[in-house]
Parts: sequence; C-alpha cells; structure tokens
Amino acid sequence: MQEWLHLVYKIPRNPSKVRVYVWRKLKRLGAVLLHESVWCLPSTPKTKEKFQWLTVEIQELGGEASLWESHLVLGMKDEYIIKEFLEQVDQEYTEILDELKKEQIDLVSLSKKYQQIRIKDYFHSELGKRVLEELQNTRGGI
Repeated sequence: MQEWLHLVYKIPRNPSKVRVYVWRKLKRLGAVLLHESVWCLPSTPKTKEKFQWLTVEIQELGGEASLWESHLVLGMKDEYIIKEFLEQVDQEYTEILDELKKEQIDLVSLSKKYQQIRIKDYFHSELGKRVLEELQNTRGGI
C-alpha cells in the first residue's frame, strides 16, 4: 500500500506573485494536483522534508497550509494517482526525445533537463529509461 503526502493550502489572492511562486515550486517538485489546492507526493523522507519546508514557507508568506500523511482506504486507487505522476514526467521525457530527433542538439542542456525530470520521476517511468539510452547513444555511449 502506497503512502502519500498531501499539502493543503490557502493563499490570499493578492499579490498574485505568491500564488505563482507556490505553484511553480509544486510543479518543480513534481506534485500532482488531486483537488483544488490539494497537492500530492509519494511519501518518502525526501518528499516529506520538501513539503514540510513548503508548508512553512506558505505560512510565512501569509497563507494557511497543512501537511497530511495518508494511505488510500476507499475511492480513488493508488494506480490512478501513480498514473498521473507517470503522465506528468512522460510528457517532459517526450519533449527530450523530440529534441533528440533534431539536427542541432544541445546535449548539455538536454542532459540537465533529463536530470531535473529524474528527480521527480518517483515511479521510474519506462520512457525515462528510454530517454537515458537515447542520450547515451547520441553522446556515443558509455
């Protein structure tokens, strides 16, 4: 049974830059939006620490935030949530594959992008493995 973290928050409408800042941070973490202002990550020591810091940060920015740890009892299935995480990273991996098909390739930039995606690839996407192979082949193998 998968353990989950849920960040529930409320931020004043103005200034909007605070809302955008929090949203960008959640996207960088690879969090999935379950419901309005309810974001989810798989529970690991690392994700828990990141959500704890963000919870405190939201409070310091004048918002309300709470962090919950749970497992699914009834309703939505773990597989559905995991699928959401995989679709999110697969979309980004696909962008890398598309870039690799072009004539002019910036391997340094694509490798950095790959590393950033891997950080939030909590469920080890098969497409991520393919992207790594393609990057290595393009670079001349390892």
